[in-house]
Amino acid sequence: MSLNAKKKAEKYSGPSDGKIRCGWCLSDPICVQYHDNEWGKPVHDDQLLFEFLVLESFQAGLSWLTVLKKRENFRKAFAGFEAKKVAKFDAAKVEQLMQNKGIIRNRLKIEAAINNAKLYLDLQKEFGSFRNYIWSFTDGKTFVNHPITLKELPAKTSISDAMSKDMGQRGFKFRGSTICYAFMQAVGIVDDHLENCWKKK
Repeated sequence: MSLNAKKKAEKYSGPSDGKIRCGWCLSDPICVQYHDNEWGKPVHDDQLLFEFLVLESFQAGLSWLTVLKKRENFRKAFAGFEAKKVAKFDAAKVEQLMQNKGIIRNRLKIEAAINNAKLYLDLQKEFGSFRNYIWSFTDGKTFVNHPITLKELPAKTSISDAMSKDMGQRGFKFRGSTICYAFMQAVGIVDDHLENCWKKK
């Protein structure tokens, strides 16, 4: 067997439990675990919402798998995603994070996370919780879509456009409509599991 053939044979092809899943998650066990346990599950906990807020901003221009593989490192680097602590990160902390090989070392994204932490705290004060703010775009409801194929999944919607516009006006960084829609998918504001996916049932 050639080296290429061996690599192909060893390539992960998804779990062998017989369950049908959304095709995007079948490239790596980490993605499968995330798909089965988190993606599309409604999140109402402020700290977890902040975690996804940070992670989605770092994902911009990269694959979600890259972020998932570094997730634990991000938790350690960003004080367990405690927004009050992240909001106090200073220039020295930014330089420290820029040397951290365990995370995505992008200065603009690191600075955006600190900026967004401060604004996130402002929203908590204004709305009582970040959850109240972010779920207000759908009146607290999960929008359930019924895609048959991955091609039917939108990159953004009018709701993510509205979220992006409002957050942008408030000063949030890395909150384009596409990022906002990915965030909505992650925290269950929308359910985009394919119709034949076991999670949809």
